[in-house]
Amino acid sequence: MERIAIFPGSFDPFTIGHDSVVRRALPLFDKIIIGIGVNAEKRPLFPVEKRIEFIHSLYKDEPRIQVLSYDTLTIAFAKKVKANFILRGLRSVRDFEYERDIADLNKQSTGIETILLFTEHQYGCISSSAIRELISYGEDVTQYLPKPQTK
Repeated sequence: MERIAIFPGSFDPFTIGHDSVVRRALPLFDKIIIGIGVNAEKRPLFPVEKRIEFIHSLYKDEPRIQVLSYDTLTIAFAKKVKANFILRGLRSVRDFEYERDIADLNKQSTGIETILLFTEHQYGCISSSAIRELISYGEDVTQYLPKPQTK
């Protein structure tokens, strides 16, 4: 059976922490679908098309990574793309408590497993919301954003 994982999030913006999780998880799966969740109640900093374009550019040479957007429950998106895993990154104990509850519910209702990877220590303080705040004050955030890999 093909091992397909979705890596869901708003990714507004996609950070070096997100990139680290994807690259470290790639050996575990046949395919990773980075799913950009669209929430009509949130006002994103970057339009979904720009987020897709940016993330796609990071992995353009990696055929096992796909970037899609969705506007449903994450578990419905997982079923739609035939994923059998949900990939999540953990920065803190708070993240763990939140993710464990959702993972348990998803497993009970659909059988889809959640795989949790700890964020590498140096990226633990980086969050999309913190980066958005820095951007709102005109700060340079390039050190927190991944650069496309060259082969």
